[in-house]
Amino acid sequence: MDTNSYYRHLVFANSLTPTRYHPSRVVPIAPSELKAVNGKLPVSNEHFLSPPNALELTWCSRSGGNWSAEIHVERWRGRTADLQGDSLRFWLYSTAPIAVNSLPMVMLILRDGHITRPLRLSGLTADVPAHQWVKVQIPFDVFEPSPSVPDWGQLRTVVFTQSIDDGESHTLYVDEIKVVDSTTAATSTTPPSTLTARAYDRHVDLTWEPDPTVAYYRIYRSTDGHIFEPIGIQNPTFKRYTDYLSATHTTVHYRISAVNHHDEESTPSPPVSATTHSMSDDELLTMVQEAHFRYYWEHAHPNAGLALECIPGDEHLIALGASGFGLMALLVGVERGFISREEAVQHFHKVLAFLDNADRFHGVWPHFLDGRTGHVVAFFGQYDNGGDLVETAFMMQALLTARQYFDHDTEAEAHIRTTITRLWEGVEWNWYRHPADPHYLFWHWSPNHEWHINHPLIGWNETMISYLLAVASPTHPIPPELYYTGWASQSERARIYRENWGKTAHGNHYRNGHTYYGLELPVGVGSGGPLFFTHYSYLGFDPRGKRDRYANYFENNRLISLINHHYCVENPAGHVGYSADCWGLTASDDHTGYLAHEPTPQNDNGTITPTGALSSFPYTPAESMRALKHFYHEQGHLIWDIYGFRDAFNLTEDYISTIFMGLNQAPIVVMIENYRTGLLWKLFMANPEINAMLDALSFVPDDTTSS
Repeated sequence: MDTNSYYRHLVFANSLTPTRYHPSRVVPIAPSELKAVNGKLPVSNEHFLSPPNALELTWCSRSGGNWSAEIHVERWRGRTADLQGDSLRFWLYSTAPIAVNSLPMVMLILRDGHITRPLRLSGLTADVPAHQWVKVQIPFDVFEPSPSVPDWGQLRTVVFTQSIDDGESHTLYVDEIKVVDSTTAATSTTPPSTLTARAYDRHVDLTWEPDPTVAYYRIYRSTDGHIFEPIGIQNPTFKRYTDYLSATHTTVHYRISAVNHHDEESTPSPPVSATTHSMSDDELLTMVQEAHFRYYWEHAHPNAGLALECIPGDEHLIALGASGFGLMALLVGVERGFISREEAVQHFHKVLAFLDNADRFHGVWPHFLDGRTGHVVAFFGQYDNGGDLVETAFMMQALLTARQYFDHDTEAEAHIRTTITRLWEGVEWNWYRHPADPHYLFWHWSPNHEWHINHPLIGWNETMISYLLAVASPTHPIPPELYYTGWASQSERARIYRENWGKTAHGNHYRNGHTYYGLELPVGVGSGGPLFFTHYSYLGFDPRGKRDRYANYFENNRLISLINHHYCVENPAGHVGYSADCWGLTASDDHTGYLAHEPTPQNDNGTITPTGALSSFPYTPAESMRALKHFYHEQGHLIWDIYGFRDAFNLTEDYISTIFMGLNQAPIVVMIENYRTGLLWKLFMANPEINAMLDALSFVPDDTTSS
């Protein structure tokens, strides 16, 4: 299914937050007035066309003043840039009649900065009557009739602005702002006949077999089985909808309808019912694991079987490291009964066939692959067109874990083991030593640009697993001392590297030794960095009960997690929502873009990323369980959805991430399982090459922990 087809037409359908719409801007110029909530457009949860909300325009236009309300086409990682269609369409509603001459004017802003003239709506629509939704559809050539026609697919912003200065107060609700093709034929609308409902502690999951040709599905809920109210819509390429109820022991009834591209709605489906129920801590953990697991099972690329970078996003952009994490989540899925072993075996056959034929550079896969072809996608620019050693290490950590898991004496599972071994032995770890500076492993190598990116792997960060696997390689190993001259390097280059990104001398020689919140940190830059440093290399590698020359890394990770927690409790910047229950600073997309959030003033903007606390379960089980319950019980109405918790949220900015991210969903599944049973740790460490590697690096037993 083409997930992006829905988003190639969408400007606005709903706000994820109930008070204001984040991708908007309100600009009033006195004496005119325009209602705003902290500079953003207000959201109405009472009047809407597509539930559960619409935008509110409340204004008073006066002589000498002006106002504008900007609705931005929301950008997220991997969203296709081009909108498709020949017209702009939106719907208007008012509780009191508004004459057409008093309606706002409309203008468009394109990504190249081109701004159309303000367009009056008289002649394009009639007066807006009270209590009736009115559709307005404007061909783009009405905005710009000149011979030089702009590229309307590059639409960035729809602007409503002051028209006549009548001095009266008006309120208009705006919904379903889309780019549409006026030539699209009406399709039939048939409700799904397979609707099912499954209840949990505070929410209900609805599932059905979707029809991607419809515009969207509309979901209805009833508390008595008779009166159904609309509560939401769903992209037709998804097969489920999550209704968060905020209460247990509640019986609800549902039915859904299909809406076609001409806004014609089908009859509703037969109703289904479900009753929420209290869940134990153990049941909550399983619920969270299953929801996040679905990202990698229900929405895996149909050809590659691997994970997309984010959902929604580019439907063909395979993220290698996230895919590795996802494969480990699938093993958990088998153990927890989410899928059968036979289903997992078939899926791994598809994945391994894709990886076997995908682009590799001296055995190393790139960061991103096209799921259709297996070819490299130079996502970060022209020099990023080769091998990515760190992403390959994340994938190989997963494959070695799977090699131990699929141990049955069958031809199908033997094929998995044989293929993984061949791929493992084909990685030329030793190639990724820059000839001019062979004391390090390097992140990238390009067949066209060679070492141009010039990024050495210097700890302490997420890249430790690259050195561990490079030493463990049976065919292309690096010398064990490279772990200490590269990863734990004491060189001037390493010192400068750490100081440049940490903005501190703490930990600039790998060792730290400083105290934060009464906790002395053995290793790490500053207060330890974002929490994903403690997750990615340890999804399979078990840091318990051992140490190298510098640290016991389980204890080091525990301290970093506790420092992160203490910082959020202290909340030095006064961000809304931070507490002992609401914590977890790590990398995610936020309202400004991508940021590796961490407990430092320069990298903390109020964004909490649920994977931060939840993937720390092995290190901080009590604090992580409190966070899980807070995220689900207190914030679930905002952030719990079809694939578990959304990527991030910022209550200070009233921001909820639009996406789920592959890098962040799977570590929750895997690390909760490592906390519960140690499954992935046991499997990975059972590989014979791993114990030999530990001996070569002089790891020794160590069970000590600090208070």
